[in-house]
Formats: sequence, C-alpha cells, structure tokens
Amino acid sequence: MNLHITSQIARTHLMSKKRQTLVAMLGVTFGIAMFITMISFMQGVNQFLEDSALDASPHVRMYNEVNTQRPSLVDRLYPGDSAFNVVYHQKPKEQLARLKNGLLIARRIEREPGVLGVSPQVGTQVFYNNGPIQISGTIAGVEIEREDRLYNLRSRLKSGSIDALRSNPNGLIMGNVLARKLNVRTGDKVSIATPSGNTMILRVIGTFGFGIGTLDNTKSYANLSTVQEILQKDASYITDIHIKMVDPLQAIPFGKKLRAMYGYYTEDWATANSAILAGEKIRNVMTFVVSMTLLVVAGFGIYNIMNMNVINKIKDIAILKATGFDGRDIVLIFLLQAVFIGVVGGLLGLLIGFTLSYLLSITPFDAGDFLSIKTFPVLFEPAYYVMGILFGVVTTVLAGYFPSRKASKVDPVSILRG
Repeated sequence: MNLHITSQIARTHLMSKKRQTLVAMLGVTFGIAMFITMISFMQGVNQFLEDSALDASPHVRMYNEVNTQRPSLVDRLYPGDSAFNVVYHQKPKEQLARLKNGLLIARRIEREPGVLGVSPQVGTQVFYNNGPIQISGTIAGVEIEREDRLYNLRSRLKSGSIDALRSNPNGLIMGNVLARKLNVRTGDKVSIATPSGNTMILRVIGTFGFGIGTLDNTKSYANLSTVQEILQKDASYITDIHIKMVDPLQAIPFGKKLRAMYGYYTEDWATANSAILAGEKIRNVMTFVVSMTLLVVAGFGIYNIMNMNVINKIKDIAILKATGFDGRDIVLIFLLQAVFIGVVGGLLGLLIGFTLSYLLSITPFDAGDFLSIKTFPVLFEPAYYVMGILFGVVTTVLAGYFPSRKASKVDPVSILRG
C-alpha cells in the first residue's frame, strides 16, 4: 500500500468531479451549521428561562407554615370515642407567621460555610390603592443591602435607586408592571392596606423588573421597619429568611439541615421551581431529538452522495484492481476523499453555524416588560462545536467506507467486460 499514490488518486477523483465534491461538502456544511445554530439557540432559551426563575428566587427559604388544622381537646384525649359529640370544621385559631428569634437565626445561618448571603424579611399580603384603583399584591420588608446581594436588585431597577430606600423610611420600590397598572411613577404616593385593616401611605421611589409576571405584577420592597410598622409588630418580627448558596446544588441538603436544627419549614429552589425544571428537561430532550434528526438526515444525504460517487468510479476501481491495487487500497482512496470532504465541510459548517448564532444573539428582541432581555438568547457552548465536527468527519468516513468496501470486492474482469 503506497499512501502517496493513493492520496494522488483520491485528489484526482475529487478534482475531476468538482461539482459532486462541492455538493457532498455542502451537505456536511449545512447539516452541521443548522445543528449548531438550532441547539445553541434552543439551549440558550432554556438557560435564560432557568436563570430568570432561579435568580429571582432564594436557594433556600425558611418560614413558619401556618397550619389551619385544629384538633379539639376531645380528639386528643379520647380518639375515636363515640360517646362524645365532636364539632367538625372548627374555625382555625389565629396563628402568627413569625419566626422566633428570626434575626438571630439569620446571623447564625450567615456564618455557615457555603452561604453566599442571607436576607431576613417580613412579607404580607396588601392592597395597593391609588384613587379608585385597588390591586392586591404583596410587600416585602427587607434590609435592602442584603436583598441586593441576593438578587442583584441594582441591575433590575427600571427607575430610582435602592440607596434612596435607606434614606426614606416611607419609601417603596414597586414592580414595574404593578406601577403601570396603578398608573404611578417615581415620586407618586400609594396607599397600602393590609387584610387586617392597617393602612399607610408610602412614596414610590423606584421600580424594578425581574421579567417574571408573578413578581413584577404584584410585589414591592420597603424597609424592614416600615412593614413591621404597617403590621404593628415589634422590631424582632420576621416571617421569612431567604438564603443564597455559593453552590446551588448544596441548597437541598442544607435546607434539610436547617429544618432539623430550627424546626421551621424550609423550601429549596428545586422544590419551588419544580414545574420549570420539569419543563427544562422536556425541552432539552426535544432539542437534542430535533438536532440529532437534522444530523441523521444530513448523514443519509452524505451517504447517498458518496455512494453515487463510488458507483460512478466503478470502472476506475476495476482498472486499479487490474493494475495491482488490492481491496485495502481501494477503500483507502475513498476514505481519503471522505475525510477531506468531512473535515473541510465540517470546518465550514462550524464557521457558518457560529456566524448564524452570533447574528441571532445580536438581533434585537422586544419582549416588552415581561422579559428582561434585549436580544435573542444564544448559548455558545464549545461542546456543540466538538459534536458537530465529530459528526461531520465520522459520518463522511462511514459514508465513504461502506460503499467503497463493497466496491473493492467486485471482479474487475466482469466490470471491464461491461
């Protein structure tokens, strides 16, 4: 086997049928380009949706779950005793959602290894009133520096500043969609009413947008002391502790540890966003199914082209065998052609795929107030480009090997006789 001679013959075959070579190369190029563009875009969308949801929620939330079940004294002392008339469906007694020693617990949690930040807060349902307009929502009393560390509020502000909240005891940072519904702007006053009838007038000093309807439509931030005052509670009154971890995957065991230590309910990010994570898994499966389908279809096209190329060269194969070339030489000739087509077509596919992905990533996308995004989300992952070039080379090599292996076994005498 002379590699120099076989490579010269392979190059001659490629140059003698330039159009056929170009078509085979373009099959590899556009198959890989479309694969990279589609998988980069679809995975970018998945990543954006996941980041939007997780960035706006704590990795662990600690709270005191209010239990509406109220077993009677008779039920506890004489369970199942038919001699007593038991009243069912009693009204639940009033329970406070406070965390006892909540501020102390927050400081202890903050010293735990792996904790990025902790934000103790007071949350409550309220009614926002602006003249005849009344909208239900929530208000969170926070220490704004801690909250900013957890959720990067500065980057999410649409107007105003979080620094103004520290200097304004009656300030309010409101969701931008909620502010639009109330027809208020920065500097306007809004009346806040709790379900228990407590009211207070607050001034809107800023608006924020997470790009998540459940937050932007209903939520506002105020100082911790302000919400405590609205609820007529003391300065130690805390209802929630939000925790962010350095490694989000550690939030699940850490939440269980906190529940065992303090006895309060804990909810990790995976539980709180289970529907989003399930949807992401489904989208990932769909993405790879569609992307691999593109590659498989392109692979069959490449195989057909290479097969026709071998059939068209069947007389050349017979002459080569008649002049002393064996079957391995014939296979090598067509494998060299396949490798050339696969490598050149694959590299062009990577270049075109990257170019299309980049153009898509800078294309303006107007999502209004519902999504905090200006362009289409695209994920530039090196693994996709490695997968693309490997597919191009492997597919063309296989597409060249099988027909050439079959052709190498033909009888040159029968071919030359016609």
